[in-house]
Amino acid sequence: MTTSQGVTAIVAAFIVGVILTVAVRSLARRYGVVARPKADRWHTRPTALMGGVSIALTSSFVGYMLIPQSERSMIVLASSLLMFLIGFIDDLITLKPYQKVTGQLVAASAIITYGMYLPWTSYYPIDVVITLFWLVGITNAVNLLDNMDGLSAGISAIAATFLGLQFAIHDPSGIDQAWMLGVFAASLAGFLVFNHNPASIFMGDCGSLYIGFFLSSSALMTNQAGRSRSFLPVLAVPVLVLLIPIFDTTLVFILRKLAGRSVSQGGRDHTSHRLVALGLSERKAVWMLWACAAVSGVMGLAVQRLPLEVSLVCIVLFSIGMIYLGIHLGKVKVYDVTQPTPVMSFLVDISYKRRVFEVMLDAILVVLAYYGSYALVIGTLEKSPDPVPFFQSLPIVVAIKLTALTSAGVYRGMWRYITPDALWIYFRGTLLGSMASVVVLTLVFRFQGFSRAVFALDGLLLLLLLTGSRFGFRLIRNLFPNNSVHRESKAVMIYGAGDAGEILARELMNNPGWRLRPVGFLDDDTQKKGKTLHGLRVIGGFRKLAVIQERLNATGVIISSSQFTPERLMEIRKSCIEKNLELFQLSLSINPIISHDDSDDPIQADSFVHLSTFPAPESPTGPGIAPLKSNQLSSLPHAII
Repeated sequence: MTTSQGVTAIVAAFIVGVILTVAVRSLARRYGVVARPKADRWHTRPTALMGGVSIALTSSFVGYMLIPQSERSMIVLASSLLMFLIGFIDDLITLKPYQKVTGQLVAASAIITYGMYLPWTSYYPIDVVITLFWLVGITNAVNLLDNMDGLSAGISAIAATFLGLQFAIHDPSGIDQAWMLGVFAASLAGFLVFNHNPASIFMGDCGSLYIGFFLSSSALMTNQAGRSRSFLPVLAVPVLVLLIPIFDTTLVFILRKLAGRSVSQGGRDHTSHRLVALGLSERKAVWMLWACAAVSGVMGLAVQRLPLEVSLVCIVLFSIGMIYLGIHLGKVKVYDVTQPTPVMSFLVDISYKRRVFEVMLDAILVVLAYYGSYALVIGTLEKSPDPVPFFQSLPIVVAIKLTALTSAGVYRGMWRYITPDALWIYFRGTLLGSMASVVVLTLVFRFQGFSRAVFALDGLLLLLLLTGSRFGFRLIRNLFPNNSVHRESKAVMIYGAGDAGEILARELMNNPGWRLRPVGFLDDDTQKKGKTLHGLRVIGGFRKLAVIQERLNATGVIISSSQFTPERLMEIRKSCIEKNLELFQLSLSINPIISHDDSDDPIQADSFVHLSTFPAPESPTGPGIAPLKSNQLSSLPHAII
């Protein structure tokens, strides 16, 4: 099949997909086949269903008519249409879960019967079981991913594109299947025109089951060419290309189990929902997951070209990043846990021992840094003249470096509040670990077969990995402001861009319980005007309060400095009353907890930073100015510093 014929088929699929989607949407609305809003669903208005009809008909008809089909591709297409039929019936009369799974197993058996399976082990029965789990799992994962406008269709189109590139680049004999996947992606794109936010039609189960099965079975066809190659492409390529459905399903499964909820129960607790809860718009949440799918797809292509060791390093680092994202998303509260399950109680107890997980992560980073420096200086293990010293020294190096990091105090800090000052601690730990490793290897092996340049570079790489892992977690956390908190919080300006103002801004940003959101700084010092602090701009002095209030849409002012005279405070308060602004003041109080006047026990006290509010009492002639009272506390929570 020529390139021009393939491009023609893809363009035709897109046009037919658009036309059929419009027709299906019109029929669904006429006959009342719509998805109505539910408490556990994301959409808020009745939306036409059956968009999967246009996807299945377009991809199968155009693909069959314009793309040459092999026996295997016909089996994939026929089995996928069986899944479409099951989903279509489910959309109309709602099948039982076991009925849908039975149909999925029948379709999966047809695929395996024709010799398409995941060759992940050397035992055929085990491979068959893994393949059944793969086909059924991915099919249902794509179904679960269909929870936000454009998400499932977009991710599936990206996955189909990269699967097609797998054929085109690494399996020239399968170029026709590559064009078939291109037609499939084009039919999804035609549907996506009307499914992207705000969606006017949903694909329904007939679409999601068809898409999931077509993708999972097509991924098996790409693996048939990989049986003679390294195990990594065979194992990693299908997982990477379909990573987002796998990630979302795994996250939902784990968090629902921890919360004591049924896995099959619907809910707004998917990856996309959690991203929206963290502050992204619905469109940006979908686009972010599209980007993640594209990155994982590129990695799926790369692992077949890169050396084995480089591929492993890339996959490990990417996996760590996804784990960080999963941990952060898992902290989003999307439902109440009224009765903790035994599993939840166990994990809560374990979470206090999170240092164990930090040490395990650092052990992986030590191995990566050591091997990376070895490969850069001496060469990969395949090209190394004598790789034995590396394997002999690896356990020793890991043990010594973890001991050095512990001695340096790396595991005393909290990632959430990590600061640049921690760089010195990490530098001290990595330097101590590299020096101790050289000394010990000299005593044990007389340093024969080793290179000092390896350990010098190893220390630098480990320092970069350590700081990257810590600050990376904080970066992910800072990328997503808590949108639900922002909707409930008040926008305030901080008066005073000094040290106290910096501490106050950081405290309000890190602790949403204050329900105050800083939007800018006020400061009478003209030299500070235009500067930024924690991303907030110093707008100007207090005399421009009216203009600044309108520009920032602020509802209150917080005084961060304690240097103002009572007269100046009264003047500020009067201005806030005139402009209908709430006024707060940062203050430090020492609250005695236990006091014994007649004993030798020392007084125990805790220091709290709190905000005092100064409301204006009502009077017959209007609001007056009450004297400042430092003990007038708002209902905001105290935050220990």
